[in-house]
Amino acid sequence: MEYSADMKNRLKRVEGQVRGVIKMMDDEKDCKSIITQMTAIRSAIDRATAYVVAKNLEVCLREQTETEEERDEVIEEAIKMLVKSR
Repeated sequence: MEYSADMKNRLKRVEGQVRGVIKMMDDEKDCKSIITQMTAIRSAIDRATAYVVAKNLEVCLREQTETEEERDEVIEEAIKMLVKSR
């Protein structure tokens, strides 16, 4: 599967958030602010994961399946990936 610029940009934003939290720690910011930002990072990762799985599912359904049985297998695999990511 080809990963789009949008997918990569989502992770680059997360990367920036992580750097921001490290800077907050270096600046000895309060715990509540750091935890709030870490929660936002977790949420962003969850959304990015769901986006990648959804796009992968879409590509697989369009390009790699011919029968309903194959489509069901691809959908089941995508659901397992989402559940595992939680």
